[in-house]
Amino acid sequence: MDNSNIHQQGDCWEDKAWNLLSKVRQQSPLIQCITNFVSMDIVANTLLSAGASPAMIHAVDEICEFTPVVHALCINVGTLTPEWLPAMKSAAALAAELGKPWVLDPVAAAASSFRLKACLDLIELKPTVIRGNGSEIIALSNASVGHSKGVDSLHTSTDALEAAKSLAQASGSVVAVSGAVDLITDGHRFVGAHNGVPMMQLITATGCSVTALISAFVAVDPSHAFEAAASALSIFGIAGEMGMNLAKGPASLRVHLIDSLYNLNEATVKNRVKITSLP
Repeated sequence: MDNSNIHQQGDCWEDKAWNLLSKVRQQSPLIQCITNFVSMDIVANTLLSAGASPAMIHAVDEICEFTPVVHALCINVGTLTPEWLPAMKSAAALAAELGKPWVLDPVAAAASSFRLKACLDLIELKPTVIRGNGSEIIALSNASVGHSKGVDSLHTSTDALEAAKSLAQASGSVVAVSGAVDLITDGHRFVGAHNGVPMMQLITATGCSVTALISAFVAVDPSHAFEAAASALSIFGIAGEMGMNLAKGPASLRVHLIDSLYNLNEATVKNRVKITSLP
């Protein structure tokens, strides 16, 4: 039985998650992050604590020289401006042309027609993974502007299951939907990552951070983006669970989450990974 069949059946997820985290620590992939002002600090620290090397390079004049040397690109539209959009498009187009993985975080995709069009234009540049909450994924799948609650989701991840499938099939991307259970699909396979704690939702930019972590995991195994996305979501959730054991509230959870990600060992990962196949 080949590895693709093993992963499709949901077996060996513990080994896969640990192997990917180990590769990130060993290879320290360089991840270019064109991300939002709110998330820059925690995104960079999440990548560093996992063993990756973050680079917050967003000037369009640097893209042609810098993007070719990175191992993966992460684009987050949280504080989107007309000035930053050309750099996002240029970097994504160059990454796609060079065969480098890149990951899109379509923050609040339905909040405005400008934002939705920007996300749809970026999807045309073939992201390896799209990671968003339920409302964002539904908006992209429906390609329509509607009411959204800022960066928060009005839908659960399970509400977005069919939308995620449609978006994955239409875009060719792996689609990951964050929620109480994180859903991951390539349009054919579906798994759920069941790790994490509710208080993580009270820390700004945890979603942005896990998108960056997905980028690092995809960087070290670009031919298995489905497995990399699911593993990164589970690993980040485990770090949240471990951090919650020490936290007194959201602020201390933020600190302990990053520390826990840095300190994860093989036994902890293999004992706590909860990734299951979905019908």
